[in-house]
Amino acid sequence: MLRISRAHWQAMIDHALEEAAKPAEACGLLAGELGDFDVKAVYPCANAAPPEKQDLVYELDSGDYLKADRDAQANGWEIIGVYHSHTHTEALPSPTDIAQAPDPSWHYILVSTRHPAAVVRSFTIVDGQVAEEPLVLERPPAR
Repeated sequence: MLRISRAHWQAMIDHALEEAAKPAEACGLLAGELGDFDVKAVYPCANAAPPEKQDLVYELDSGDYLKADRDAQANGWEIIGVYHSHTHTEALPSPTDIAQAPDPSWHYILVSTRHPAAVVRSFTIVDGQVAEEPLVLERPPAR
């Protein structure tokens, strides 16, 4: 299970919709505490894939990755996953996504902008095996 705030959830959707207009896949990183399943920060990144391929694949910009990693470390967190969007397909890991999954401990969030309402799902990918995990939206704190 992965828990995420509504603000972080919405930030991923907004980023995905913004990039879909180009059209391009959005991508970014998730940070949290080791062993915890709460997303503490979402870091939108530039898609560094060649421009002619950005609507089909993503590549995290190395400079954005470094900035996100430094900020996460400064807050006592680490990178716990990645999110990206699919502009033409459902929110399911593609064969490319599975082959490029860099860390078996990471969470992989997919945002599909194929339909008018974005669909957000989370997965684990270990040794090529994909398993969907519940993505729980945290309620805002009571005032």
